[in-house]
Amino acid sequence: QVQLVESGGGLVQAGGSLRLSCATSGLTFSFRNMGWFRQAPGKEREFVAAIPWSGGTVYADSVKGRFSISRDNAKNTVYLQMNSLKPEDTAVYYCNAGTKIAPVVAGVYWGQGTQVTVSS
Repeated sequence: QVQLVESGGGLVQAGGSLRLSCATSGLTFSFRNMGWFRQAPGKEREFVAAIPWSGGTVYADSVKGRFSISRDNAKNTVYLQMNSLKPEDTAVYYCNAGTKIAPVVAGVYWGQGTQVTVSS
């Protein structure tokens, strides 16, 4: 079955960096769009970034210039490098497989989420 396992979350001070990883299994990773979403307490889950299988990247305006999504097809893994973190980036971050692009619509497969907390 399809599995997505996130790691790399934690507590960091504002201005710091974290790198999230999402290891996948059970799907043809090389031909899947992959995405990251996040959900803050009391808020709806929102799009963060996506990387189509064919190349290119897409970002939410709130993270452009600070976050970078990448993938390693040999390792079936997608990454989210987060720099210049702000307290408003605090959320549970979820990996998503099959993300649709333009417009962005989440795919059906989700990881369990990893907590990112940014202190001021």
